[in-house]
Amino acid sequence: MTLAIDRIDHIVLNVKDVETSAAWYQRVLGMQREDFPSRTGPRVSVKFGQQKINLRPIAEDTVAWFTGTHPTAGSDDLCFITRMPPNEVVAHFLAHEVPVEAGPAQRTGALGPMNSVYCRDPDGNLIEVASYPPA
Repeated sequence: MTLAIDRIDHIVLNVKDVETSAAWYQRVLGMQREDFPSRTGPRVSVKFGQQKINLRPIAEDTVAWFTGTHPTAGSDDLCFITRMPPNEVVAHFLAHEVPVEAGPAQRTGALGPMNSVYCRDPDGNLIEVASYPPA
């Protein structure tokens, strides 16, 4: 039997400051904050579509949080898909005083060619916001 993965449910992002990161993902990317209980205490995530990002403070115990052995804030590269055209993504970032790191640039995503715009979150993670051409 072969394991068949359907989708990503959530990822855990190591952050320096949970409140700063949650506010940025809400304000800039329009995600919804969710506070939820866990066996290690209160947790914070940001949700979008059918996925979420759990925000993990890097100062916490890695065993209790079931995370990598060397948590480092700012080492991730995340790609999000939008229906908004790339020029509007650039305008949105600039309106929120978020510097554009690169783009628009043509890239290849899971479904083929796409146009990407890049910025960085408060921890320095590379954030790619991409759109596929209209069908």
